[in-house]
Amino acid sequence: MNAVQDFHHRSIHDRDRFWKEQAASVFWETPFTKVLDDSRLPFAKWFVGGRTNLCYNAVDRWLDTRADEPALIWVSTEVDQEEIYTRRQLFDEVNAVAAMLQAQGVGRGDRVLIYMPMVPQAVFTMLACARLGAIHSVVFGGFASVNLAQRIDDASPKVIVCADAGSRGGKVTPYKPLLDKAISLSKHPPGRVIVVNRGLFEFEPVAGRDLDYAALRKQFDGAKVPVTWLESSEPSYVLYTSGTTGKPKGVQRDTGGYAVALASSMKHIFNGKPGDTYLCTSDIGWVVGHSYIVYGPLIGGQATILYEGTPIRPDGGILWSLVEKYKVQTMFSAPTAIRVLKKQDPGLLKKYDLSSLRALYMAGEPLDEPTAQWISEGLGKPIIDNYWQTETGWPILAGQPGIAPIPTKFGSPSFPVYGFDVRVIDEQTGQDLGPNKKGVVAIVPPLPPGAMSTIWNDDARFVETYFSSIPNRQVYSTFDWGLYDDDQYWFILGRTDDVINVAGHRLGTREIEESINSHPAVAECAVVGVADQLKGQVAVGFAVLKDAGLIDQPQAAMRLEGEIMKVVDEQLGAVARPARVRFVTTLPKTRSGKVLRRAIVAVCEGRDPGDLTTIEDPSALEQIKDSL
Repeated sequence: MNAVQDFHHRSIHDRDRFWKEQAASVFWETPFTKVLDDSRLPFAKWFVGGRTNLCYNAVDRWLDTRADEPALIWVSTEVDQEEIYTRRQLFDEVNAVAAMLQAQGVGRGDRVLIYMPMVPQAVFTMLACARLGAIHSVVFGGFASVNLAQRIDDASPKVIVCADAGSRGGKVTPYKPLLDKAISLSKHPPGRVIVVNRGLFEFEPVAGRDLDYAALRKQFDGAKVPVTWLESSEPSYVLYTSGTTGKPKGVQRDTGGYAVALASSMKHIFNGKPGDTYLCTSDIGWVVGHSYIVYGPLIGGQATILYEGTPIRPDGGILWSLVEKYKVQTMFSAPTAIRVLKKQDPGLLKKYDLSSLRALYMAGEPLDEPTAQWISEGLGKPIIDNYWQTETGWPILAGQPGIAPIPTKFGSPSFPVYGFDVRVIDEQTGQDLGPNKKGVVAIVPPLPPGAMSTIWNDDARFVETYFSSIPNRQVYSTFDWGLYDDDQYWFILGRTDDVINVAGHRLGTREIEESINSHPAVAECAVVGVADQLKGQVAVGFAVLKDAGLIDQPQAAMRLEGEIMKVVDEQLGAVARPARVRFVTTLPKTRSGKVLRRAIVAVCEGRDPGDLTTIEDPSALEQIKDSL
C-alpha cells in the first residue's frame, strides 16, 4: 500500500486518533471533548465542545509571526488596479467591517448576504462575519433579481453588502439595480444595505436603508472587535447551489470541521507552507473561492491572490505574469480556463519565469486528457486534477503530494482524499463494485470534517436529496458516474443525469466528449442527448476548433466532421457516434466555466432554455441555434 493510501486508511479506520492529529493545526480557544458524534447519521458533528473561530485562525493567529507579510493581493485587470494588504492591514480592515456590521445589529447567528465582485471589501466582509459569529451567504455577482430574491427569502439576512457594479472582459454589470429589484420581490427584505461604490455605475441610494461603505469605514477606523468563539458545529456560512426543484439548496457549513479540513488540505493536498503565495482563479461566489481564495490559504499562513479579470485580458499570458510577479508556488484553476488558453498563442506559456510554481491544480468540471497533456507539456509542471463539490467543501479525490509524490494519470483525479470513504456503487443493487466497473460515486457516512452539515433550515431535504437515491444503503450520492482502475486510480465519467439512451444503449456524454477532444483540431466540445423519434435520443456534439476559420469553409468542416466521427468509432464504437458534430466558436457556459448542457438541449429541441442568469456570453447560445 502506498503512503497516500495508508494515510487514507488511517483516516477511515482510526478516525478519532487521525482527526485529533489534524485538529492540532487549528487554534482552539476551548479544546473539544469528543472528535466525532455520529449518533444520528447522516448528520455528523466534529470536534464536539471545541470552540474556535475562522477569522481568528485566518488572521489574528499569524500577527505575532507574519504581521508585515502580504496576506491579500488584489489584482484587477478590469479597473487596472493592484493592492497588497499585509496581515496587519487585513486585521485592521476586517475589524473595521466587523464594527460596521455590529453597528447595524449583526451578531452571532445572524445572516449577512454578500453580493459582490472580486474586490477586497468582499473578503473583508466574509472574514468580519466569521469574526462576529454571523453566517455569511455569498451570492455570485450579477445573479438575476429573481434568483437573488429566492436566496434573500431563504437566508433572511439582517444586512446585505453589495457593490454598485462588477466588470468582466471590460463590460460593466450593474449590481445595485438587480439588488433593488430583488429586495422589492423579497418577502424578507433586509433592514440595511451597505454599498461599496466603485464609481462604475451611478445609482440613487434608498433613503433610510442604504449606507455608504466608505463613510462607515472612515467612521470605524481603528475599531477593535473581539472574536466570538463558536462551538465547532455552529454554522459558518450558507452557500446556495442550484436544486433540481428550482428552489436553491443552502449548503450549510460548520466552523471547527471546516477549519481543520482546510488547514490539513493546504498541507497535504496543496503541499503548501506558511509564507507561500497561492493563486486561485475562481470567484468568491463559488465554493472554490470560499475554500481556496479566502479561508484555506489564510488559515495556512499563505498570501492569497484575489484576481478580478479573465484569463485572456490583456492577453493569454496574464495568469502566468501573476505567477512570475508574485512568485506563486501553488495555482488552482479550472479546465475551462485552460481550454480558453489553448486558443491563444502557445508562446505565452514560455514567456514568463514560472520557476516558483510547484504545481497547477485543476477542478470545476472534468479535466479531459488532451487538455491536461497540453498544459502539462506547455508549462513543464505537474498537473494535479482534483474532484469535489459545493457540498463537500474540499476535494474528494486528488493527488496529495504533501503526503507523498505519486505519479498522476492524465484524465484521473488520482485517489480518494483522507476522510472520504468513497465507493463505486451499482445504482440498481446498492452493491460496491470492483475495479474497472462503472457505477455511481458515493461516500459512506460520516462525511468528513468540512463537508456540508445539512441544508439550511431543511434537514429532511438533506437526507432525501443526498442519502436516499441508492437502494438498500444510506450513502451520500455525488450523482456522478465513475470507476477506478487496477492501480486504484479513479476516473469521473460525468453526471448520472448526463447519460443518454440511444436505442437502448446507455452512453455517458463525458466519454464521447473525451473522444472528440482527442482530435488534434478540437479545442473543446460539449455532447448532449437530443430527443429523437426513432432512437429515443441521439448524441449531438458541439465543438470549438483551434482554427476558427475552418467553420466558414463548408468542405473543410464536412471533412473534419467525418474525421471526428471516425475517431469516436475507433475509440468507443459506432453506437457512440454522434448524429452530428456542429462547429461553433464558443460554448455556452456559466461564468464559473460549467457548460450549460440543459440550455443546449432545450435549444436543440426547440424549447425555451429557461433561466440564463449565470451565462457568460448569451451569443454562444445563438451560435448553437444558428449551427442547427
